[in-house]
Order: sequence, then C-alpha cells, then structure tokens
Amino acid sequence: MTAGRCAQPIEFETLVAYWLGELPAAAEAAVEEHYFGCAHCARRLEGLAALGGGIRAAVREGKVWGFVTPSFVEHMKREGLRVREYRTSLGERVDCTIRADEDAVAGHMRVPLAGVKRLDILNTVEIEGKEVVRLRAEDVPFEPGSDEVVTLPSAAALKKMPANTVRVQLFAVDEAGERLLGEVTFAHTPS
Repeated sequence: MTAGRCAQPIEFETLVAYWLGELPAAAEAAVEEHYFGCAHCARRLEGLAALGGGIRAAVREGKVWGFVTPSFVEHMKREGLRVREYRTSLGERVDCTIRADEDAVAGHMRVPLAGVKRLDILNTVEIEGKEVVRLRAEDVPFEPGSDEVVTLPSAAALKKMPANTVRVQLFAVDEAGERLLGEVTFAHTPS
C-alpha cells in the first residue's frame, strides 16, 4: 500500500457513491483496486464511513432536519429505517403526520429544476396561524435531471410538535439573483 498523498485521488462523489453501493460493478471494482493499494484514499474512505455512521445515528435518533436526495431516502429504507413519505407538487397542500414507531418523514416535492444551478428553500412554520419559525436553507441538494426535492424534517421535533403548517418556498438562484419557483404546504397533525 502506498503511503502519503495520492497522485490521483478518487473523487469525493465517487467515494460517496461507492460507500452507498451506487456504482456500477466495473466502477466499484476500479475504486476497490485503487483504495486497497492507496493509504491516502483508504483513510478518506474510512473518514467518510465514520461521518456516515454519525449521520446515520443522527437520522435514526430523528435529530436531522435538512434536504436529501431520493436515493438517500431509498438508502435509509434499505438500512431498515421506517420512513413515512408524502409526495406533492408546487401549489399543493398535503396533510401529514408521523407515528411514534416511525424513524423519519420524507416530503417529496415535484418542482421543475431544468437549468437550476442552485436551489434555496425558505421554510415558514406557523402554529395556530402565527409564524413561529422561519428557516432558510441555501444550496439544497438535488439530483441533476430530476424534478424532485426531498425534505427530511427532524422526526424527534415533529413527534413533539403541536399541529402546524409549514410553507416551503423554493427559489432558483443564479448570477441574476433569485427567482421563486413556487411553494408547497405541509400541514402536520400529531398522531
């Protein structure tokens, strides 16, 4: 195994795809051949696995709020997490909940993303008609060529929350500024 820096390190995105089991067999074999012979890339993969373990624990404990890709939700389900899913499109409202025995809720939002370089999202939470929280997420992940954005609210927080409404506004951001693509509303009811 070579020590020190790597002359041709494996790209981070490729390491992630390898770790998630998303590479085609030939690409997977090439990554394995490289990192088995390269201490630098093996350390990077070990670091990624450790980070993944921490993220997995946080998701399992329902402590994560953020945006993920559809493939991440599928990975969660393959790992045995119980995920309640809701699907909606711009301009729509969806009634939603989470049960005590569920690990996560994923809100799949259909939105036209063709040509979008960066996506920002503004969540406004209202309880009994009063705004209580406003959170902006910048540079939200989405899969190129997909027309779907997935929100993954904190399951632990949702299980404690009273009935509330979350208005999700989606913005395309580029050199010219930001442009509202539309909004989706999630109406949460405790179970």
